[in-house]
Amino acid sequence: MTNGSSPSRPSSYHLSPPTSPRGSLSTSTSLSQRKSIRELPPLPSQHRSTTPPGTPPSTLSPDFLEAVPPPPPKSQRSPSLSRTSYTSHISQESLKSAPLSPSASVSSPPLKHRPQSLNNILDAGSPSSQGKSKVSLVPSEGEDLDAFHVRNTYAQLDMSGVKGDGYTEGVERTRARIGDSRVSQANAAAAIGDGTEKQGDLDPREVEVLSSIDRYGFFITPNHERLVLLPSLPFKQKLTNVSTGPPNAPTTGTSLRSLPPPQPPIKELSRIGKWERMLRPQKPQPGGNPEGWYIKPTKEGKLLERVYKGIPDRWRSVAWEILMSRFTSKAIREKGLGIEEVRNMNLDVLREDYLDGMEKPSSYDIQIDLDVPRTISGHVLFKTRYGAGQRSLFHVLHSFSLRCSTCGYVQGMGPLAATLLCYLPPDQVYASLVRLHDHYDLHTIFSPGFPGLLEAIYVQERLTQQMMPGVYKAFQDQTVSTTSYATKWYITCFANSVPFQTQLRVWDVFLAEGGDVFVVLAVGIVWVFRDQITSSSANFETILSLLSSFFVPEDENALMSWVGKVMTDSTIRGNMRRWREEWKELVKNGKDATALL
Repeated sequence: MTNGSSPSRPSSYHLSPPTSPRGSLSTSTSLSQRKSIRELPPLPSQHRSTTPPGTPPSTLSPDFLEAVPPPPPKSQRSPSLSRTSYTSHISQESLKSAPLSPSASVSSPPLKHRPQSLNNILDAGSPSSQGKSKVSLVPSEGEDLDAFHVRNTYAQLDMSGVKGDGYTEGVERTRARIGDSRVSQANAAAAIGDGTEKQGDLDPREVEVLSSIDRYGFFITPNHERLVLLPSLPFKQKLTNVSTGPPNAPTTGTSLRSLPPPQPPIKELSRIGKWERMLRPQKPQPGGNPEGWYIKPTKEGKLLERVYKGIPDRWRSVAWEILMSRFTSKAIREKGLGIEEVRNMNLDVLREDYLDGMEKPSSYDIQIDLDVPRTISGHVLFKTRYGAGQRSLFHVLHSFSLRCSTCGYVQGMGPLAATLLCYLPPDQVYASLVRLHDHYDLHTIFSPGFPGLLEAIYVQERLTQQMMPGVYKAFQDQTVSTTSYATKWYITCFANSVPFQTQLRVWDVFLAEGGDVFVVLAVGIVWVFRDQITSSSANFETILSLLSSFFVPEDENALMSWVGKVMTDSTIRGNMRRWREEWKELVKNGKDATALL
């Protein structure tokens, strides 16, 4: 680029890792204009742009979105062909160009053009990455017209995309209808994508946004009430029964004025190299992307240890898929389920389910649409109304709401899907939610009455009583129920209780070890604040306020090391299994109502 010229988008600038089969297939097919349905303005003609096959690897972060051609009609579609929009996180390192070697320099050049990783996800609205949804363009028999308007709006915008995706607010079309005035109609029509904006120079507003995002794609630090430091010293103490703290201990933790920015993990480049050497590709595809990955047999003994130390962002999408596949297979064996369940958990089968669900109405569509724009605030992927991220989130939650008639859709599913979308393509996010629902027992968390939540709380209380009898007595004396502060921890898998970077590390371990991780983390938070809880000045309000805070670890490694120590304690894990069985007996005998604080 010459001096004084506008920033440009070189087609050769890629940051996609060898993390999953993400070949950049392309077509050159045009879409005809479609008539407006209700308030949605008509869509302009579109042309699919082409993307060179294959992408070179990056050092630190996966690409956001790769375009693939739409699927054929279901009657012609093979199980392995799916409509996919590959998504992953944006990191500050996404603005850097570095070779694969873990010893590579990561000096950051001035931002001159949008990283290809971000180009890919913002191009998701173009026809090159979305198949045509014919069924969603007409209402189903008996479908609520407002719900159809929602579903139809997302279907139409899948074909065109929206302008300014990732750096403008967008135009509301469903929660509040487009007005009848010429100005409203003109603004709505102008916001529909035309397929050319990603081919020209960067808009100055886009440059400004991309220059300010952090390594995870947040351009605004989320605001949280009651930011409290989670000190590291208690995590370094032995796992023994502890007595009450000093009677004059303070009743509050150390408050923070703002959430500190995420810091690069310790030894990140070194750990990237270790994971690279530990992983092996399966069936390389044209373009260099493998069909999948597996752990090198000689490194099996290192896997869990490295998970606890933190999976490098560059390898997180690969690692999560491996961990979920392993845990699911183990759960199927332990439950004595047959080959049919193995087949049902196959990624190709689940991708087909996802696509089929997109063409069906859901009674939850209106509520899902209300929740989509407020699921993750301040993240570039979900910033623009009806942008690629919001559309992907809607489609995933829509299809998943049809999966289980008992659970349907609940708000807690949104943060789970949104976090997964930061690393995985939508169809794989759907598959992940199914695995979490069926074999990580999130079905019991989301079912009416939240039976799995109550079981987890029972185990948490028993472990608290065993490790901190003084704290348990303080809860009894002050009538503090565990459900009053811990419910949101379990419903969202700690998505809104710790910083995003900490949440990712917790999820790394959760996907490897299962739901006991959340119970141990909950006990760990109480462990840190045991002196405040048992203080002579403590009361119901001070305890509940403290435990309802947003917790910022002083040292993430100390926190995860403590969780690891508890999880590897055979006595504690054995007790946790016994307590889960105890709870099931209490429920069976109708004695569960009085079993919790």
